[in-house]
Amino acid sequence: MDGQSETQIDTFLQVAEVWVPKDGALIYADGDYNGLDGFEEASRQTQFAKGEGLPGKAWADGRPVVLKAFDGSYFKRIEAAKAAGLTSAVAIPVFDGTDIKAVLVVLCSDDEARIGAIEAWSDDGEGMLNLADGYYGAAEEFEFVSKHTHFPRGQGLPGAAWAAQAPILMRDLGSGYKFIRASAAGKAGLTTGLGLPVPVPGDTSYIVTLLSALGTPIARRFEIWDARTARMGQSDKAVLIDGICEREGALWRDDGDGLNDEAPTVSAWKGVVGQVLGSGLPVVTRSGGGLPAGYTTFIGLPIYAKGEVSHIVACYN
Repeated sequence: MDGQSETQIDTFLQVAEVWVPKDGALIYADGDYNGLDGFEEASRQTQFAKGEGLPGKAWADGRPVVLKAFDGSYFKRIEAAKAAGLTSAVAIPVFDGTDIKAVLVVLCSDDEARIGAIEAWSDDGEGMLNLADGYYGAAEEFEFVSKHTHFPRGQGLPGAAWAAQAPILMRDLGSGYKFIRASAAGKAGLTTGLGLPVPVPGDTSYIVTLLSALGTPIARRFEIWDARTARMGQSDKAVLIDGICEREGALWRDDGDGLNDEAPTVSAWKGVVGQVLGSGLPVVTRSGGGLPAGYTTFIGLPIYAKGEVSHIVACYN
């Protein structure tokens, strides 16, 4: 947490932005555009009706949406995206019951060196998760294996997040026995996986998985915070329950009886994670206050359950 990263490495995600509802449309709330000023300007001047563009489609369809190519699609900012070198995007809606709170959109560039994966899994109503769609960069073999893999509840990273209805962090994907696609992940250089339940209206369950490689990581640091009042005894705090950092390794310690008493906690509106907890909305911050030393970008995603934020997932680069 102290000191600067020795080498600035390229990341799998290039842009992150937050869209919130206002007067029947989704409007721009926040974003990190990684120096892509033209695309940022186009985004700030755009809004989306329900069903319009990528954020509007995630809202209307009530599910996470992966868009692997912009040409000929419903994506509204195609020319600006092309000029910025962006080629694909994923929209993750944040619902509290049937109410849309926000849509988090992340956009990627595609090249031969960019390895990583963003997947959306959905249940088939018969106890299995199937791949709804995914973006894999140059990890073609891993993409092929994923398209032919199915997960029952509790199995693999998607199944574990589905069973727990909580974010799950997996390490050492290439050698981990819990990761069903370990062989293909190892060949692709994928090392860390994050599984996220995405609560949406209706009966279908959706899980988003973020799979990170050392060379072009989705994030250099991941954190999972538990904000359930039943665990904390109060509604304005969250406790760190898991995390991993490329420089420091694990960010927590399990003493055998669950989380130890020294686990970090955060209060609503305090720091970047506290902003997510207090607002109940995704937060994207670049070079702002509250970031650990050595990081310039923060993406925080709230996950709702029973009318309140139950977990927060934080990614830092």
